[in-house]
Amino acid sequence: MKYSFTLLLLIFVFAFGNAQNSILGFSEKSAAEQQKLEKSFEEKLDATNIDNWMQKMAAEPHWVGTKFGEENAKWIRDQFKSWGYDAKIETYQILFPYPIERELELIGPTTYKAKLTAVPVEGDSFTSQGDALLPSYNAFSKDGDVEGELVFVNYGIPKDYEELEKLGISVKGKIVIAKYQGSWRGIKPKLAAENGAIGCIIYSDPQDDGYGQGDVYPEGAFKNKTGVQRGSVMDMPTYPGDVLTPGYGATKDAKRLDREEAPTITKIPVLPISYEDAQPLLAALDGPVAPESWRGGLPITYHIGPGPAKVHLKLKFDWKLVPAHNVIATMKGTEFPDQWVMRGNHHDAWVHGANDPISGMVALMEEARAVGELAKKGQKPKRTLVYCAWDAEEPGLIGSTEWVEDHKKELQEKVVAYINTDGNGRGFLGVGGSHSLQAMVSEVAGDVTDPQTNVSVKERRIARDLVNGGGDSFELYALGSGSDYTPFIQHAGIASLNLGFGGENSGGEYHTIYDTYPHYKRFKDPEFAYGVALANTAGRITLRLANADIIPLDFDQWYKTVSGYLDEIMEETSKMRSSVEKHNKLMDRNAFELASDPRENIKKPEREEPVPYLDFSPLQNVLSDLKTTIEQYDMIRLNELPEAKKNMLNTMLMDAEKTLTSEKGLPRRPWFKHQIYAPGFYTGYGVKTLPGVREAVEQKNWTEAKEQINILSETLSNFNSHLKKIVSSLK
Repeated sequence: MKYSFTLLLLIFVFAFGNAQNSILGFSEKSAAEQQKLEKSFEEKLDATNIDNWMQKMAAEPHWVGTKFGEENAKWIRDQFKSWGYDAKIETYQILFPYPIERELELIGPTTYKAKLTAVPVEGDSFTSQGDALLPSYNAFSKDGDVEGELVFVNYGIPKDYEELEKLGISVKGKIVIAKYQGSWRGIKPKLAAENGAIGCIIYSDPQDDGYGQGDVYPEGAFKNKTGVQRGSVMDMPTYPGDVLTPGYGATKDAKRLDREEAPTITKIPVLPISYEDAQPLLAALDGPVAPESWRGGLPITYHIGPGPAKVHLKLKFDWKLVPAHNVIATMKGTEFPDQWVMRGNHHDAWVHGANDPISGMVALMEEARAVGELAKKGQKPKRTLVYCAWDAEEPGLIGSTEWVEDHKKELQEKVVAYINTDGNGRGFLGVGGSHSLQAMVSEVAGDVTDPQTNVSVKERRIARDLVNGGGDSFELYALGSGSDYTPFIQHAGIASLNLGFGGENSGGEYHTIYDTYPHYKRFKDPEFAYGVALANTAGRITLRLANADIIPLDFDQWYKTVSGYLDEIMEETSKMRSSVEKHNKLMDRNAFELASDPRENIKKPEREEPVPYLDFSPLQNVLSDLKTTIEQYDMIRLNELPEAKKNMLNTMLMDAEKTLTSEKGLPRRPWFKHQIYAPGFYTGYGVKTLPGVREAVEQKNWTEAKEQINILSETLSNFNSHLKKIVSSLK
């Protein structure tokens, strides 16, 4: 059949126009209005504001409890008020330890007293503020005065202790020294204590974020020899937030645990040091030469010990309650005031915090300012917006956790989704979160232009993934922990996102005195173009969730992702079985002993227990049922539903994520209730998907694995029942 050129052109224009107006959750008419609104929003964003606000907020150190931190909170509140928001400060009284004694000495076979002080650098006056700078320490280390032989444990993660066991090296009664990175810092003293160590030292090796990566500050962005990473070592995989009020808000009159009873304070003293202070300690070690993968960038031979290096570590803290000031700014929705879209970033820092967290905080503020301007012109959102500036994130996600615990019931009834940001820099868009939001986020990423390449941030991210061997689609990563989304998704069961730009802003300033405005301006995002890009991306996501006719959840991509997680666990279990079978065959042939160097003291491996065949069919069956239910949901023409049914649907969609939680929570840490995503028990920030089942398999706890398969299948059945109820209600 032949068509005229004019007819073909009309068909193309019609199809293209419809495609352009197609937005998940919006009718064609409302999609056109939303695109116009987002264009107006984008045009109002101004990098100058982001620059000026960073200079103001990062002018002085402002960890939780400081006067400047409180001043920042009040200033943020007042800015929101000027933009038309109902803004207030909600304050919690939280336990925070401040270091009053820090001593580390090498006492044999040679002596060295650690300096424990970072030097000011030329051209950055912020590093010369003397006593105003927070001393380098690890919050929620216990007090202690210990002395013992030193053992180098690489990154101090589980596989490193497995290697030590093969070498016949015990850390019992010893003090360990571990490198930063490889895992969240709190895992290092946790594992050290579990293995019998009496103290822990953590240092930043120059190979990881010092001169092994590039020029050091002030010549370059990387950590100089005196830089030290502060940070919390609270046992957050057990529960985050105030250590004395687990599961409930740390209000003024809240009942508190005795400090000695708090399970998330470390069991041993722990101190972070620079690589200048670490080198004499490591150089004094003897014993086996460290495996090649353990060796860092210092000009020494890395030995493991134990000894003859012997160290003395003494720590004492001022443990007191301090105020944590959360700023909560609300813009009431015009049509659905009891449906909230929440947006958050923390405002506290370890020192000045230009990158972490101010770069994200000022982007959130510029986003909120632009939304406020639109509202003043009559373009208010349909759903209520709640912008939050959290305090006390750095010592353990405390401000946000206490607020969520304090308001949990109301949040579970009203919140559509929570969108989090934190530090931000130049490079590629990264987004993690609930995979029911993946399709919507992908659409937004396709509408935001990358400031360096003039293609969409989606296209640029996919190009990077392809070059690195990834796929040809925009996908969310799964959320573990490490920022303020944690209490929302993993405790309250609220659909959440975490986003930011990076990848071209590497440096060694993290949690040091060098995370300053001059450092950020030179090495992170000099024109604040990616601050604008973050405000644009997060703002569009927020506005779409606020204005959508139907909350833009997509369960196809959720199903594909979760099914993939189960496939991973089943494949890993099969690999473990094959590995054990191979290991035991080699044991039968005495192969390990014959292949080892008889002059090296290598512990002979032991026979391993066989890996049983787990019955994953309950999970396979419920996922098969879910696939059918999702297909039925997809067949419904949602945009053609009458308003009453759309409203009913939205109410039910708001509850979808909560059905993926279990009130009992995960084994040994009931605070974490989400059954799809959680931080790993021994990874800290790093995510474990289908965590109950996956971690039981990894720990070879086969009884628990069977129990968790049943619990997860019940959770997924509840989710399926909820979707079935939606489908039947819409017929």
